[in-house]
Amino acid sequence: MSYVRSAPRALIVEKGELLTIVLQHEQGDIFHVLPGGGQRYGETLHESLKRECYEELGVGIEIGEVAYVREYIGEHHEFSHFHQGFHQLEVVFRCQLLGKVEVAELPAADHGQIGVAWLPLEDLSRVVIYPSQLVDMIRNQAMVFPRVYLGDIN
Repeated sequence: MSYVRSAPRALIVEKGELLTIVLQHEQGDIFHVLPGGGQRYGETLHESLKRECYEELGVGIEIGEVAYVREYIGEHHEFSHFHQGFHQLEVVFRCQLLGKVEVAELPAADHGQIGVAWLPLEDLSRVVIYPSQLVDMIRNQAMVFPRVYLGDIN
């Protein structure tokens, strides 16, 4: 059965740095994504994002406005052999932390999560981050999006 998975994510930028979740593929490759993840039945996007951020970051968040909406249809991108049949709709909110991220004690980190990182915006092109188009959206030490709906990007 095919379906579309919804996933809220948090865009957290402080002092010119972007907060990311560090993940590792089974093959050993390391990459970064924004905090957040799959929405559960009965949760609002905000409830889901607060739960996911607490699980991945160990701290609460304050949710702001929508930064952008992105789709990811796995078979259209470089990981099609892993993500065949995977379709995710992400709503990315601008957020602020309500505390300090303590990397050593993450309550329920995701499968493959090996850490949390603050990445200087000017260094994003030096790491593997998804969606990779985030690198192109940095303007004057801020994330600037051309429109709210970015389409099917990776």
